[in-house]
Amino acid sequence: MLIDKPGGKRTTERKSTARRNWHAVTIVSTSHACAAAHALADKRFLSSEAPKLPLRDCDAARCECRYRHHEDRRAGARRQNEINGSGGRRIVAERRGGRGRRDSD
Repeated sequence: MLIDKPGGKRTTERKSTARRNWHAVTIVSTSHACAAAHALADKRFLSSEAPKLPLRDCDAARCECRYRHHEDRRAGARRQNEINGSGGRRIVAERRGGRGRRDSD
């Protein structure tokens, strides 16, 4: 994205603000990781709210956990058009008809 800066300078921004706002991480752990890491295995955190590694309750001799980065905190599609791929509007049967609310209708 091209951004105009003061003084007539133009710079390129690498990621949009929306992407930075919803960037998320999950904690990836090995099979011999602590119970705290296994409890958080499938949970996504906004990167600004993610717990620091090693976790506070970690009892492993050497923590091997790491972050996996995601563009969005959502794991899957949440909107119907994201699920079925239709970008258009949904067709709904016309419900208006008959008499109106006024006496003259």
